[in-house]
Amino acid sequence: MERPKILLVEDEPGVRRSLQLLLHAQGYDIRSYASSAALIADPLVDEAVCLVADYRMPEMDGLAVLRSLRARGWQRPAILVTAYGSPDLVERAMKEGFSIVIEKPLREHALADAVARLTAPPRASPAPSS
Repeated sequence: MERPKILLVEDEPGVRRSLQLLLHAQGYDIRSYASSAALIADPLVDEAVCLVADYRMPEMDGLAVLRSLRARGWQRPAILVTAYGSPDLVERAMKEGFSIVIEKPLREHALADAVARLTAPPRASPAPSS
């Protein structure tokens, strides 16, 4: 069975590697990027089922990354990770289309649970009883 593909963009190498290992151990195929530009330039991003994006990065922040993906038709769920959380940022992230905002320092299970929840196949509705 093919592993679901997750996009991960994080400019801090240690954090990126840690998140990559965590999500890989949960059964995902991780496409990780050190920069927003590298993610945006990858023609394979359309295969991904979820985006995990850091908020503050040098060229383009996480909000702009999702905006760029949405502009090219990518409509999958997205998680924003930030060390700069605020109610204003959460509101802006939700308006941009992020499903969840997780604050750093990350609790590993919080990210793993969020990805699992957002990528789970839809449950079938129970048949009406007669």
